[in-house]
Amino acid sequence: MDCIAVQKAYYLGAYKIRITFNTGEVGDVDLEETIQRYPRARPLLDPCVFSNFRLDDWPTLTWSCGFDIAPESLYRMAGFGASDSAYGNVAETLGGYKEKQL
Repeated sequence: MDCIAVQKAYYLGAYKIRITFNTGEVGDVDLEETIQRYPRARPLLDPCVFSNFRLDDWPTLTWSCGFDIAPESLYRMAGFGASDSAYGNVAETLGGYKEKQL
């Protein structure tokens, strides 16, 4: 597999999202600690804002406040793949709706 991508994402409640990856694996991620760690993500502490994510063209999760998380990081957070630097760190960029299937 050349690169990890997000195929689907469903809001589960609180700061949790169920993600389907292009590998066929499905995992849940709890992003509460991540959004507390990054100042740009602070608007996401409001669950209404947090739940309003979308998949961009990469595809990865993005929010309208300008925050996104690399698919490789989400993959690792979901308990898959290597935990080394081959998979990216949380990155900031961003966008708006709860699910998109490619």
